[in-house]
Amino acid sequence: MTLEVISSENTGTTKALGEAFHAKYPNITVDFRYTAFDDYNKSLNLALSADDGPDLALLNKLGTTVDDNLLRSLDPYVKVYGWDKTYPAAELDQWRATDDGRQLGTGHLWAAPAGFSLVGLYYNKDQASRLGITPPTNRAQFDAALDKAKAAGVLPIQMGNLQGGSSFGFQSIVDSVDGAAESRDWVNGKNGSTINTPGGREAADTLLNWATEGYIPDGANGTGLVASVGNFTKGQGLFFFDGSWDAPVIEKGMPGNAGFVAFPGSDGSTTGIGTSSAYGIPAKAKNPDVAAAFLDFMNTEEAAQIELDTGFLPVAHAETVNRSSVGVMNEIVTAWGEVSKNNGLVNFFANTSATMIDTLTSQSQKLIGGKINSQQYLDALQSDWDKAHQ
Repeated sequence: MTLEVISSENTGTTKALGEAFHAKYPNITVDFRYTAFDDYNKSLNLALSADDGPDLALLNKLGTTVDDNLLRSLDPYVKVYGWDKTYPAAELDQWRATDDGRQLGTGHLWAAPAGFSLVGLYYNKDQASRLGITPPTNRAQFDAALDKAKAAGVLPIQMGNLQGGSSFGFQSIVDSVDGAAESRDWVNGKNGSTINTPGGREAADTLLNWATEGYIPDGANGTGLVASVGNFTKGQGLFFFDGSWDAPVIEKGMPGNAGFVAFPGSDGSTTGIGTSSAYGIPAKAKNPDVAAAFLDFMNTEEAAQIELDTGFLPVAHAETVNRSSVGVMNEIVTAWGEVSKNNGLVNFFANTSATMIDTLTSQSQKLIGGKINSQQYLDALQSDWDKAHQ
Protein backbone atom coordinates (compact mmCIF):
# COMPACT_ATOMS: atom_id res chain seq x y z
CA MET A 1 0.00 0.00 0.00
CA THR A 2 1.20 3.50 -0.82
CA LEU A 3 0.27 6.53 1.26
CA GLU A 4 0.50 9.66 -0.90
CA VAL A 5 1.53 12.85 0.91
CA ILE A 6 1.84 16.30 -0.64
CA SER A 7 3.64 19.14 1.11
CA SER A 8 5.58 22.41 0.89
CA GLU A 9 7.78 21.45 3.86
CA ASN A 10 11.39 21.09 2.75
CA THR A 11 13.29 20.51 6.02
CA GLY A 12 13.14 16.75 5.57
CA THR A 13 10.88 16.22 8.57
CA THR A 14 7.90 14.61 6.87
CA LYS A 15 10.06 12.54 4.58
CA ALA A 16 12.02 11.21 7.56
CA LEU A 17 8.81 10.50 9.44
CA GLY A 18 7.54 8.61 6.41
CA GLU A 19 10.66 6.47 6.28
CA ALA A 20 10.36 5.67 9.98
CA PHE A 21 6.68 4.82 9.55
CA HIS A 22 7.56 2.47 6.69
CA ALA A 23 10.23 0.80 8.84
CA LYS A 24 7.57 0.14 11.46
CA TYR A 25 4.94 -0.95 8.93
CA PRO A 26 6.83 -2.41 5.94
CA ASN A 27 3.62 -3.00 3.99
CA ILE A 28 3.03 0.78 3.82
CA THR A 29 5.20 3.08 1.68
CA VAL A 30 4.92 6.84 2.17
CA ASP A 31 5.23 8.66 -1.15
CA PHE A 32 6.28 12.21 -0.19
CA ARG A 33 5.82 14.86 -2.91
CA TYR A 34 7.31 18.31 -2.38
CA THR A 35 6.17 21.53 -4.11
CA ALA A 36 7.62 24.99 -3.44
CA PHE A 37 5.57 27.10 -1.02
CA ASP A 38 3.93 29.62 -3.39
CA ASP A 39 3.10 27.08 -6.11
CA TYR A 40 1.86 24.64 -3.49
CA ASN A 41 -0.63 27.07 -1.97
CA LYS A 42 -1.92 28.11 -5.40
CA SER A 43 -2.55 24.50 -6.47
CA LEU A 44 -3.66 23.00 -3.14
CA ASN A 45 -7.44 23.21 -3.58
CA LEU A 46 -7.18 21.70 -7.04
CA ALA A 47 -5.10 18.83 -5.71
CA LEU A 48 -7.53 18.24 -2.85
CA SER A 49 -10.54 18.13 -5.17
CA ALA A 50 -8.98 15.64 -7.62
CA ASP A 51 -10.37 12.10 -7.71
CA ASP A 52 -6.80 10.77 -7.74
CA GLY A 53 -5.62 13.20 -5.07
CA PRO A 54 -3.39 12.55 -2.06
CA ASP A 55 -4.10 10.80 1.22
CA LEU A 56 -2.53 13.60 3.27
CA ALA A 57 -1.89 17.25 2.50
CA LEU A 58 0.06 19.90 4.38
CA LEU A 59 -2.11 22.88 5.34
CA ASN A 60 -0.32 26.19 5.81
CA LYS A 61 -3.70 27.63 6.80
CA LEU A 62 -7.27 26.35 6.57
CA GLY A 63 -8.61 29.01 4.21
CA THR A 64 -11.31 27.79 1.81
CA THR A 65 -10.40 24.12 2.22
CA VAL A 66 -13.10 23.83 4.89
CA ASP A 67 -15.79 25.96 3.25
CA ASP A 68 -15.35 24.05 -0.03
CA ASN A 69 -15.71 20.66 1.72
CA LEU A 70 -12.26 19.54 0.58
CA LEU A 71 -11.20 18.03 3.91
CA ARG A 72 -12.37 15.18 6.08
CA SER A 73 -13.17 15.99 9.70
CA LEU A 74 -10.67 14.33 12.03
CA ASP A 75 -13.11 14.23 14.96
CA PRO A 76 -13.55 10.44 14.79
CA TYR A 77 -9.78 9.95 14.99
CA VAL A 78 -9.52 12.29 17.98
CA LYS A 79 -11.72 9.79 19.83
CA VAL A 80 -9.89 6.72 18.52
CA TYR A 81 -6.38 7.96 19.33
CA GLY A 82 -7.16 10.27 22.27
CA TRP A 83 -5.50 13.30 20.67
CA ASP A 84 -7.51 15.62 22.92
CA LYS A 85 -5.57 14.14 25.85
CA THR A 86 -2.09 14.02 24.29
CA TYR A 87 -2.10 17.52 22.76
CA PRO A 88 -2.44 20.72 24.80
CA ALA A 89 -5.72 22.31 23.74
CA ALA A 90 -4.06 25.46 22.37
CA GLU A 91 -1.97 23.39 19.97
CA LEU A 92 -4.82 21.29 18.62
CA ASP A 93 -7.37 24.09 18.51
CA GLN A 94 -5.30 26.02 15.95
CA TRP A 95 -6.64 23.54 13.42
CA ARG A 96 -10.29 23.62 14.43
CA ALA A 97 -12.79 25.68 12.46
CA THR A 98 -16.51 26.08 11.97
CA ASP A 99 -17.99 24.52 8.83
CA ASP A 100 -17.79 27.80 6.92
CA GLY A 101 -14.13 28.24 7.91
CA ARG A 102 -14.69 31.78 9.20
CA GLN A 103 -13.97 31.18 12.89
CA LEU A 104 -10.93 29.25 14.01
CA GLY A 105 -10.27 27.57 17.34
CA THR A 106 -13.70 25.95 17.57
CA GLY A 107 -15.75 23.40 15.64
CA HIS A 108 -14.35 20.33 13.89
CA LEU A 109 -10.69 19.37 13.77
CA TRP A 110 -9.39 19.50 10.18
CA ALA A 111 -5.65 18.84 10.57
CA ALA A 112 -3.19 17.36 13.07
CA PRO A 113 0.23 18.81 13.96
CA ALA A 114 3.47 17.32 12.65
CA GLY A 115 5.95 19.65 14.36
CA PHE A 116 5.86 23.15 15.83
CA SER A 117 7.70 26.45 15.60
CA LEU A 118 8.02 28.95 18.45
CA VAL A 119 8.84 32.65 18.57
CA GLY A 120 10.59 33.89 21.68
CA LEU A 121 13.51 35.94 22.87
CA TYR A 122 17.05 35.11 21.75
CA TYR A 123 19.81 36.81 23.72
CA ASN A 124 23.57 37.26 23.40
CA LYS A 125 25.12 35.42 26.34
CA ASP A 126 28.49 37.25 26.20
CA GLN A 127 26.88 40.67 26.19
CA ALA A 128 24.48 39.69 28.96
CA SER A 129 27.36 38.39 31.09
CA ARG A 130 29.43 41.56 30.61
CA LEU A 131 26.46 43.69 31.62
CA GLY A 132 25.56 41.52 34.59
CA ILE A 133 22.21 40.59 33.05
CA THR A 134 20.55 37.22 33.62
CA PRO A 135 17.83 35.79 31.35
CA PRO A 136 14.66 37.69 32.28
CA THR A 137 11.94 35.75 34.11
CA ASN A 138 9.42 38.60 34.24
CA ARG A 139 8.64 41.77 32.32
CA ALA A 140 10.28 44.11 34.83
CA GLN A 141 13.59 42.27 34.45
CA PHE A 142 13.33 42.46 30.66
CA ASP A 143 12.66 46.20 30.69
CA ALA A 144 15.51 46.77 33.17
CA ALA A 145 17.87 44.80 30.92
CA LEU A 146 16.96 47.02 27.96
CA ASP A 147 17.70 50.14 29.98
CA LYS A 148 21.01 48.75 31.22
CA ALA A 149 22.12 47.81 27.69
CA LYS A 150 21.17 51.24 26.31
CA ALA A 151 23.10 52.99 29.09
CA ALA A 152 26.17 50.87 28.29
CA GLY A 153 26.06 51.69 24.58
CA VAL A 154 24.77 48.23 23.57
CA LEU A 155 21.84 47.98 21.14
CA PRO A 156 19.01 46.58 23.30
CA ILE A 157 16.94 44.88 20.55
CA GLN A 158 17.95 43.75 17.10
CA MET A 159 15.05 44.10 14.65
CA GLY A 160 14.41 43.92 10.93
CA ASN A 161 11.03 45.34 9.90
CA LEU A 162 11.16 45.29 6.11
CA GLN A 163 8.81 42.27 6.19
CA GLY A 164 7.13 43.16 9.48
CA GLY A 165 9.48 41.59 12.01
CA SER A 166 8.33 44.10 14.63
CA SER A 167 5.10 42.11 14.91
CA PHE A 168 6.96 39.47 16.96
CA GLY A 169 7.76 41.97 19.71
CA PHE A 170 4.37 43.63 19.46
CA GLN A 171 2.46 40.36 19.73
CA SER A 172 4.67 39.03 22.52
CA ILE A 173 3.67 41.97 24.70
CA VAL A 174 -0.02 41.72 23.76
CA ASP A 175 -0.10 38.01 24.56
CA SER A 176 1.70 38.44 27.88
CA VAL A 177 -0.48 41.34 29.08
CA ASP A 178 -3.90 40.21 27.86
CA GLY A 179 -3.27 36.49 28.22
CA ALA A 180 -3.05 33.79 25.58
CA ALA A 181 -6.77 33.03 25.62
CA GLU A 182 -7.82 36.58 24.73
CA SER A 183 -5.16 36.85 22.02
CA ARG A 184 -6.28 33.54 20.52
CA ASP A 185 -9.85 34.85 20.33
CA TRP A 186 -8.66 37.77 18.19
CA VAL A 187 -6.52 35.59 15.93
CA ASN A 188 -9.35 33.09 15.57
CA GLY A 189 -11.93 35.71 14.61
CA LYS A 190 -14.20 35.29 17.63
CA ASN A 191 -17.13 37.68 17.45
CA GLY A 192 -16.55 40.90 19.40
CA SER A 193 -12.78 40.51 19.70
CA THR A 194 -10.56 43.57 19.46
CA ILE A 195 -6.89 44.52 19.51
CA ASN A 196 -7.82 47.73 21.35
CA THR A 197 -7.08 46.11 24.71
CA PRO A 198 -4.74 47.00 27.57
CA GLY A 199 -2.17 44.69 26.01
CA GLY A 200 -2.64 46.14 22.55
CA ARG A 201 -2.24 49.69 23.77
CA GLU A 202 0.80 48.85 25.90
CA ALA A 203 2.43 46.94 23.05
CA ALA A 204 1.88 49.69 20.49
CA ASP A 205 3.14 52.37 22.90
CA THR A 206 6.17 50.21 23.71
CA LEU A 207 7.03 49.65 20.06
CA LEU A 208 6.84 53.39 19.42
CA ASN A 209 8.98 54.07 22.49
CA TRP A 210 11.61 51.54 21.38
CA ALA A 211 11.87 53.41 18.08
CA THR A 212 11.99 56.95 19.49
CA GLU A 213 14.41 56.09 22.31
CA GLY A 214 16.86 54.11 20.16
CA TYR A 215 16.19 50.65 21.56
CA ILE A 216 16.01 49.21 18.01
CA PRO A 217 18.25 49.91 14.98
CA ASP A 218 17.73 53.21 13.20
CA GLY A 219 17.39 51.38 9.89
CA ALA A 220 14.96 48.70 11.11
CA ASN A 221 12.32 49.51 8.48
CA GLY A 222 14.81 48.93 5.69
CA THR A 223 16.31 45.74 7.13
CA GLY A 224 14.99 42.31 6.13
CA LEU A 225 14.52 39.38 8.45
CA VAL A 226 17.50 37.48 7.05
CA ALA A 227 19.76 40.51 7.46
CA SER A 228 18.58 41.05 11.02
CA VAL A 229 19.52 37.45 11.87
CA GLY A 230 22.98 38.10 10.47
CA ASN A 231 23.29 41.35 12.41
CA PHE A 232 22.37 39.59 15.65
CA THR A 233 24.96 36.86 15.13
CA LYS A 234 27.57 39.60 14.60
CA GLY A 235 26.88 40.96 18.06
CA GLN A 236 24.46 43.74 17.12
CA GLY A 237 21.80 43.48 19.78
CA LEU A 238 21.39 42.06 23.27
CA PHE A 239 17.94 40.62 22.48
CA PHE A 240 16.24 39.46 19.30
CA PHE A 241 12.60 38.41 18.82
CA ASP A 242 12.66 35.52 16.36
CA GLY A 243 11.49 31.97 15.73
CA SER A 244 12.90 28.51 16.27
CA TRP A 245 13.30 28.09 12.50
CA ASP A 246 16.36 30.37 12.64
CA ALA A 247 18.03 28.42 15.46
CA PRO A 248 20.45 26.51 13.16
CA VAL A 249 21.65 29.74 11.49
CA ILE A 250 21.99 31.56 14.80
CA GLU A 251 23.85 28.65 16.40
CA LYS A 252 26.23 28.47 13.45
CA GLY A 253 26.83 32.22 13.48
CA MET A 254 27.47 32.49 17.23
CA PRO A 255 28.13 28.95 18.49
CA GLY A 256 27.52 28.56 22.19
CA ASN A 257 26.77 32.28 22.58
CA ALA A 258 23.02 32.35 21.88
CA GLY A 259 20.41 31.82 24.57
CA PHE A 260 16.63 31.65 24.30
CA VAL A 261 13.70 32.17 26.66
CA ALA A 262 9.96 32.37 26.20
CA PHE A 263 8.78 35.96 26.54
CA PRO A 264 8.05 36.58 30.23
CA GLY A 265 4.85 38.17 31.44
CA SER A 266 4.55 40.56 34.37
CA ASP A 267 3.71 37.66 36.68
CA GLY A 268 6.42 35.40 35.30
CA SER A 269 4.04 33.25 33.25
CA THR A 270 5.13 32.52 29.69
CA THR A 271 3.39 32.76 26.35
CA GLY A 272 4.73 32.00 22.90
CA ILE A 273 3.87 32.79 19.31
CA GLY A 274 3.81 29.78 17.05
CA THR A 275 2.00 27.28 14.94
CA SER A 276 2.54 23.84 13.55
CA SER A 277 3.24 22.11 10.33
CA ALA A 278 -0.08 20.26 10.07
CA TYR A 279 -1.63 17.71 7.74
CA GLY A 280 -5.25 17.16 6.77
CA ILE A 281 -6.95 14.21 5.13
CA PRO A 282 -8.69 15.14 1.88
CA ALA A 283 -12.37 14.27 1.57
CA LYS A 284 -11.51 12.04 -1.42
CA ALA A 285 -8.52 10.29 0.20
CA LYS A 286 -8.25 6.63 -0.76
CA ASN A 287 -6.71 5.48 2.53
CA PRO A 288 -8.05 7.79 5.26
CA ASP A 289 -7.60 5.33 8.14
CA VAL A 290 -3.96 4.68 7.22
CA ALA A 291 -3.43 8.43 6.86
CA ALA A 292 -4.82 8.91 10.38
CA ALA A 293 -2.47 6.23 11.70
CA PHE A 294 0.45 8.17 10.18
CA LEU A 295 -0.80 11.35 11.88
CA ASP A 296 -0.88 9.49 15.18
CA PHE A 297 2.66 8.23 14.58
CA MET A 298 3.76 11.88 14.49
CA ASN A 299 2.75 12.01 18.15
CA THR A 300 5.16 9.27 19.33
CA GLU A 301 8.53 9.39 21.10
CA GLU A 302 10.28 8.12 17.96
CA ALA A 303 8.71 10.92 15.91
CA ALA A 304 9.65 13.52 18.53
CA GLN A 305 13.35 12.83 18.03
CA ILE A 306 12.99 12.99 14.25
CA GLU A 307 11.12 16.29 14.47
CA LEU A 308 13.79 17.87 16.67
CA ASP A 309 16.69 16.56 14.59
CA THR A 310 15.16 18.07 11.44
CA GLY A 311 14.44 21.51 12.90
CA PHE A 312 10.95 21.34 14.40
CA LEU A 313 9.76 21.29 17.99
CA PRO A 314 8.24 17.93 18.89
CA VAL A 315 4.50 17.48 18.78
CA ALA A 316 4.77 15.62 22.10
CA HIS A 317 7.37 13.94 24.33
CA ALA A 318 9.69 16.96 24.31
CA GLU A 319 10.96 15.87 27.72
CA THR A 320 12.32 12.57 26.34
CA VAL A 321 14.26 13.75 23.28
CA ASN A 322 18.06 13.74 23.13
CA ARG A 323 19.13 17.39 22.99
CA SER A 324 22.86 16.93 23.41
CA SER A 325 23.87 18.23 19.98
CA VAL A 326 21.32 20.88 19.05
CA GLY A 327 22.86 24.00 20.68
CA VAL A 328 20.43 26.82 21.33
CA MET A 329 17.61 24.51 20.22
CA ASN A 330 18.07 22.84 23.59
CA GLU A 331 16.90 26.03 25.32
CA ILE A 332 14.10 26.45 22.80
CA VAL A 333 12.78 22.99 23.66
CA THR A 334 12.83 23.96 27.35
CA ALA A 335 10.88 27.14 26.56
CA TRP A 336 8.49 25.12 24.41
CA GLY A 337 7.76 22.86 27.37
CA GLU A 338 7.00 25.89 29.56
CA VAL A 339 4.67 27.42 26.98
CA SER A 340 2.88 24.11 26.40
CA LYS A 341 2.45 23.52 30.14
CA ASN A 342 1.00 27.01 30.47
CA ASN A 343 -1.30 26.43 27.45
CA GLY A 344 0.28 29.67 26.27
CA LEU A 345 0.71 29.12 22.52
CA VAL A 346 -0.89 31.76 20.29
CA ASN A 347 -1.03 31.62 16.49
CA PHE A 348 0.70 34.41 14.57
CA PHE A 349 -1.26 37.66 14.37
CA ALA A 350 -0.29 37.59 10.68
CA ASN A 351 -2.65 34.60 10.23
CA THR A 352 -5.67 36.57 11.46
CA SER A 353 -6.69 37.44 7.91
CA ALA A 354 -5.42 37.06 4.37
CA THR A 355 -4.17 40.66 4.39
CA MET A 356 -3.03 41.05 8.01
CA ILE A 357 0.68 40.45 7.30
CA ASP A 358 0.62 43.37 4.85
CA THR A 359 -1.23 45.57 7.35
CA LEU A 360 1.12 44.68 10.20
CA THR A 361 4.10 45.48 8.01
CA SER A 362 2.96 48.74 6.47
CA GLN A 363 1.43 50.17 9.63
CA SER A 364 4.34 49.23 11.88
CA GLN A 365 6.70 50.93 9.44
CA LYS A 366 4.60 54.08 9.73
CA LEU A 367 4.56 53.79 13.53
CA ILE A 368 8.31 53.27 13.81
CA GLY A 369 8.87 56.04 11.27
CA GLY A 370 6.80 58.47 13.32
CA LYS A 371 4.08 58.92 10.70
CA ILE A 372 1.21 57.59 12.82
CA ASN A 373 0.60 57.23 16.55
CA SER A 374 0.01 54.03 18.47
CA GLN A 375 -3.79 54.37 18.46
CA GLN A 376 -3.84 54.79 14.66
CA TYR A 377 -1.70 51.66 14.40
CA LEU A 378 -4.19 49.65 16.47
CA ASP A 379 -7.15 51.07 14.56
CA ALA A 380 -5.60 49.94 11.26
CA LEU A 381 -5.13 46.40 12.56
CA GLN A 382 -8.69 46.26 13.87
CA SER A 383 -10.08 47.61 10.59
CA ASP A 384 -8.39 44.76 8.74
CA TRP A 385 -9.81 42.28 11.27
CA ASP A 386 -13.32 43.71 10.95
CA LYS A 387 -13.29 43.30 7.16
CA ALA A 388 -12.34 39.64 7.51
CA HIS A 389 -14.57 38.59 10.39
CA GLN A 390 -17.68 40.77 10.45
